[in-house]
Amino acid sequence: MYTLQKIFSLDIGTRSVVGIILEEKDGKYHVSDIEVEEHKERAMLDGQIHDVPAVSTVISSIKKKLEEKHGPLHKVCVAAAGRALKTEKSHSSFSIKGKPLLKKEDILHLELSAVQKAQAQAAKEVSDAKSYHYYCVGYSVLYYRLDGEEIGSLIDQQGEEAGVEIIATFLPRVVVESLLAALSRGGLEMEALTLEPIAAINVLIPPSMRRLNVALVDIGAGTSDIALTNKGTVTAYGMVPTAGDEITEALSDALLLDFPLAERAKRELHQSESITVTDILGFESDFPVEEVVEKIHPSIVQLAERISHEILLLNNQKPPQAVMLVGGGSLTPSLNVELARFLNLPDNRVAVRGIEAIQNLAFSDLPAGGPELVTPVGIAIAAKQAPVQYVTIHVNDQPIRLFEVKDLTIGDGLLAAGQTISKLYGKPGSAFFITVNGQEVTLPGGYGYPPEILKNGKSASVEDPLMNHDRITVIKGNDGPAPNVKIRDLLDHAPDKEIVINEKEHTLSPLLLRNGKNASMDDTIEDGDSIHYELKETIVDTLRKLGYDELLEACKPFRLTINGKETFIPAFGGKVVLNGMEVKPTAAISHRDKIIVSRPVSPTVGELMAKRKDYKEQSIKVMFNDTPVLLKRETVTAYKKGLPLKVNDTLNAGDSITIEEKGAHPFIFQDVFNHVEVAMPDNGNASFQLLLNGEETTFYEEIQAGDSLEILWTNAPHKN
Repeated sequence: MYTLQKIFSLDIGTRSVVGIILEEKDGKYHVSDIEVEEHKERAMLDGQIHDVPAVSTVISSIKKKLEEKHGPLHKVCVAAAGRALKTEKSHSSFSIKGKPLLKKEDILHLELSAVQKAQAQAAKEVSDAKSYHYYCVGYSVLYYRLDGEEIGSLIDQQGEEAGVEIIATFLPRVVVESLLAALSRGGLEMEALTLEPIAAINVLIPPSMRRLNVALVDIGAGTSDIALTNKGTVTAYGMVPTAGDEITEALSDALLLDFPLAERAKRELHQSESITVTDILGFESDFPVEEVVEKIHPSIVQLAERISHEILLLNNQKPPQAVMLVGGGSLTPSLNVELARFLNLPDNRVAVRGIEAIQNLAFSDLPAGGPELVTPVGIAIAAKQAPVQYVTIHVNDQPIRLFEVKDLTIGDGLLAAGQTISKLYGKPGSAFFITVNGQEVTLPGGYGYPPEILKNGKSASVEDPLMNHDRITVIKGNDGPAPNVKIRDLLDHAPDKEIVINEKEHTLSPLLLRNGKNASMDDTIEDGDSIHYELKETIVDTLRKLGYDELLEACKPFRLTINGKETFIPAFGGKVVLNGMEVKPTAAISHRDKIIVSRPVSPTVGELMAKRKDYKEQSIKVMFNDTPVLLKRETVTAYKKGLPLKVNDTLNAGDSITIEEKGAHPFIFQDVFNHVEVAMPDNGNASFQLLLNGEETTFYEEIQAGDSLEILWTNAPHKN
């Protein structure tokens, strides 16, 4: 014998709570009982329970009434309000310059970073909320971007920057927690949980119909919940904070009715051709329905406009193929016509659907059977067919409870644990700041490494499935390495040169200095290095590089300090000959050049005087003992360290000398003896006689050019 299985479900709405007893038999569901009770206080707001005790009082009342007919009820199927769902768009990007080809794991981390940003955006709407207080119940990628351009897939792509934009849906954790609290105070245990839009879609739009682009709108008292299907799945959820209460308020204003009376009048609009109301002044009046609808028509248009705007926003600005309306507010007169007009759809593509449209559902003797019961019945069926479970996991030993409305992955667990996905990657390595030929160059460090993820002690990825009691360990990725660059990685390679210096062959690499010292192309660069690099080298550069210190000195000008002033005399310096031609030491060299560097000479004082034109001579020509003699003498004198120098004394580079002028003076007779040698005759004695032009004179007598000078010894024969 087949036993009936009873399902007790509650639809906890903004205005009222609906309790249903559903029995499953032979694959069909039978609605056997229903209880509706309105909140006595404003205990609900936009799907969120604000007063748990007040809501639990209504729940207890409905439970008690149903138990009187059906026996004890301990467990219940419920739904989290669809109006509490938050849908956010977000994007994320990161630099991939120089990074290896993108892998699926990299792209998943990028997507999760975008989801986390959307999660933070959802949290901003609630004061002091944390992003991880929101459950992500699903996300879809809108598009990928590579260097700012849309692209179908990022896998194995390379470029400068990769980005993604997603749309994600979140449920505040507090919504579920307050729902659990209200049930507990009402003496009930949650048997199964679903989401209100999912409940309505599951019973009205089965998976076989979801390939169509259909919008389902549940118009309640305070909000209008929207869900869209397309390509076999539910693509988006949305909510408009305008619904049946807006129409009630419009009716209250138009007919001067108290709000509860206006609500009752609104429900009668679709039941008869006229309504009878008593206004706040006590006057009773009859109004044709058409006249009443005309009065509230602007509010109906406004509601239709807001719903259609949200539908288009969720559907990428395209009208869906059809719209299904459920909920008590869907019975608002001409609402379906106005929606069709705003969405540019035929009138018959926007329709109100009641529980009669639910497949495999039997009902009889119910107080109502219209669209207002679709969601309560859907909660019972959907929560039983596809219940949402809680999964408890541990992330780095922190217990996390997840709301399982989809197949959970490790990525979902990291989001729920408040892990910042972007910060799990290691930081890039520290950059090096160097100079190359005086120009500042920055060498970036290596990319940070991805985090290491372990599931139950084994390596895993963010896309791996998550099961109840799984333990996840996340280890932050290592920071990237510092730059590892050799000098040759920075500079263009230049060929070696073969040259000859003073008949000795050399192989010369380009001039390369690191921090002022000779370097090799294979040297590893350190932070702060200064690299100097020359392809065009000079003779001086070459001599320095090859260690020819003597020849480097030889290339310098000959230097003396004369009378306290430093003086350079190139004529006495070394000579540089390049391929047979004298050149400056700064001349550039080429492959197979021959260079000869001659060392400097050490000039005499006389050579210095002649070169400087300081050397001045005084001279006259006379006859001495019938022999012509040239008399000459210097008019300047050189001193070194205070001592006089002779004309033939040698000077060295770096010497300090003083040159003094003596001035011109007349020659005297004795000056001739500085230029001739006089020998005494063998038969003579020490007596002599000096004659100037035949006349006797003295050693100190002035003489002139052309004078005849003689010396006569006493015993020598006298010339006539």
